[in-house]
Amino acid sequence: MAEKGLVYSSKINKIRSFALILIFAGILFMYGGILTRNTQWLMLLFFILGVLLVVLSCVVYLWIGTLSLRAVPVICPSCEKPTKMLGRVDACMHCKQPLTLDKELEGLEFDEKYNSRRYKKKKQ
Repeated sequence: MAEKGLVYSSKINKIRSFALILIFAGILFMYGGILTRNTQWLMLLFFILGVLLVVLSCVVYLWIGTLSLRAVPVICPSCEKPTKMLGRVDACMHCKQPLTLDKELEGLEFDEKYNSRRYKKKKQ
């Protein structure tokens, strides 16, 4: 299955992590605005950028929430915990086990390229 050096991550967890990074980046920008309060235009710029990053993270969280509702719930064969799959291949949210529901991909090396439209067209 997976080599010992490779660790896979669930697509849902990757997108949630990205949204969390956006929140922290927005807070850091706003903190930078406090540090530059002597220069009003720079402070305003930092605050606006910070608020935009936090709002963008809210949009990403809303998007991944709606995407998560459409994800296929499965039981991981390794850890036997419920997880969700997006696309043809994904990883378990708990144990990082590569998963697929496509019979054609069973036994093949795990690669996220199997989810791309370009791969599907090339296959046909």
